Amino acid sequence: MLNDQASRARARMMREALVDAKVGLSQSRAARDGVSAQLERERTELATVRRRGQLAAGINDAETVRLATEYERRHTERIVVLEKKLAALEQEVALVERETAEMTAQLKRLTGAGDAGARAAPDASADTAEENPEAADLSELDALRRSSDRSARDADAERRLADLKRRMGK
Repeated sequence: MLNDQASRARARMMREALVDAKVGLSQSRAARDGVSAQLERERTELATVRRRGQLAAGINDAETVRLATEYERRHTERIVVLEKKLAALEQEVALVERETAEMTAQLKRLTGAGDAGARAAPDASADTAEENPEAADLSELDALRRSSDRSARDADAERRLADLKRRMGK
């Protein structure tokens, strides 16, 4: 009985750690996507500044050429930093994805969720949640992941809308 309680406590702690890891993964993905979008905007701005500089050089507008050169330098510096930041975030996401997959596998082994899932009827519903709380907790983790992913997508859409409005001058 004591061993069973210790096993349940360990499973509960592992589930909590897995939830934290999945939330962190979602945040890391959102950060990576944000930096990627920012990098794309900087590249677009750099192309615009270069084009303006070339046009100004074509009409011998020295002041505009000077400004375009200065802004080109700034955008280039930002791009270098953002590329490094994006590479680091991509490595972080890959690392956290591996760790989360390992944690999920360990939790399934500990709780026997893989075996219980194979034994359960395909149309099992609330009865399964009562009989196997670990499986219900894994379903909650999946729901949390979906909710977190949806929030990240919504935030990205809001950011893009704000960017579009800014570009259109609204």
